[in-house]
Formats: sequence, C-alpha cells, structure tokens
Amino acid sequence: MQTWIRFDAGDGRPRTGRLDGKRVFEHDGPGYAVPRPTGVSFPRSEVRLLAPCEPGKIVALWNNFHALARKLDKPAPAHPLFLLKPASSLAGPGDTIARPSGYTGKIVFEGELGIVIGRVCRDVPVDRASDYIFGYTAVNDVTAAELIAADPTFAQWCRAKGSDTFGCIGPAIVTGFNWRDATVVTRLDGAERQRYPLSDMIFGPEELVSRLSRDLTLMPGDVIACGTSLGVGSMKAGSVVEVCIDGIGSLVNAVGG
Repeated sequence: MQTWIRFDAGDGRPRTGRLDGKRVFEHDGPGYAVPRPTGVSFPRSEVRLLAPCEPGKIVALWNNFHALARKLDKPAPAHPLFLLKPASSLAGPGDTIARPSGYTGKIVFEGELGIVIGRVCRDVPVDRASDYIFGYTAVNDVTAAELIAADPTFAQWCRAKGSDTFGCIGPAIVTGFNWRDATVVTRLDGAERQRYPLSDMIFGPEELVSRLSRDLTLMPGDVIACGTSLGVGSMKAGSVVEVCIDGIGSLVNAVGG
C-alpha cells in the first residue's frame, strides 16, 4: 500500500507526493502517472493538503447498498445508477462547503468510498478492471436535497449535486486498499451519523469500473463515488462533517453560511 497526496508546501504551488510516516516525498506528477521522485521532501506537519486528484468528472452512484435499498423499498438495480458531478464541484480536505446562491433548503452529507481511475478505461471486462483502479479515497457527495424535485417535470440530480464544493475528496489516495473489510464512518460535529460496511455494496469497485466503462470513457484521475448507505442527514452553517475510512484517513470539511 502507498499513500499519495496533493499538497501546498507554502508557496501556493500544488505538488504531488507520497506520504511515508511523518514526511512527504515530492514526485513530478500524479501517482497514477508513475511519476519520478524529485528528491525533495517535507515534514507532513508543514504542508497543507489539497484534493488528492483533479478529476475531469466524478461519477456518483445511487442505490448501491443493500441496506439502503431495503429501507427505501427499492429493488437492486440491474446496472449501476449514476449521475455526473462536474470538475468544478471539487473540494479538498479543509475546504469550506459553500451554500449555493439563493438556495435556502437542506444541504445533506453522504459519506462514501471513492475509486480513483489510473488509466484510460473503456469497455473493460470485469476480470481486468482492477488494473484500471489506481487507488481509493474518501468522498462526501454533498447534495442540495430540495433541488432534486424542485421542478415536478424534471428531477434535477446534477443541479442538486453539482454545485461548487459539493464534491469533497480526500485526504489521500491509497493504493492496494482492501475495501472489502473496510467501514465508512461519518460524523457531524463529532456525533456519529453513519457507520456501514463497504462489503454491503450491490456493485463492488471492479464491477462498477467494468460496467461504467461501457457507458463512458473513464480517464486517469476520474473518481467514482460508490454511493452511500443509511444515515445521511442535513448540515447547518458552521457544522463540521468528517468522513472517515480506516486505512485512508479522515476527510474533514466545514459548512459555510
């Protein structure tokens, strides 16, 4: 397993590095591009974490956990149900989640596992899908919940989930991560709101990558947000939300006014 981050060492220039203990070893490109080390390292305590990749798109799943499907009385889908969050929705660790202008309704957290694509991926069979997964990260798939059904003639999923800062990703990308034994825990102002096993997924990462690659080309750095399970809830201005996955770390963001 390796832990990759993007970071600012204090000069405002985004850098890529491999985190090893208490030091960050700078590399000359994103981890999925097989970068070379520059020979420069920094103490972890002296760098500011950024979103660990810059996806061209975030593919966000809906109804991908058995427990939530049972609660909603929805059948398991025959094919992954998804929407796209734009690149402009990206937010990193410590970034503030901004309320969309003119929107006064609920803003909801959804703690999720994120798959980071490492190679151009199109029509990939499931038995080769793992070759296209660079690593895994944590995601908060933020949603302006009341926008989805604001127009009775058209469900506005992309508008509800695509605002600036609504695609929170981080704190790192971990390669070789054993997702089958992992749990997602989401805390709001320190109180646990979600705790669910990733083994409850309807479509696991390899099947997601394979099936989604039939629908659209996945590019290096793209992120698949695997969907959430029970316990989503709303956030108020000033709240702090933490999505924690052991082995990956904690993604922490505050909610703005």
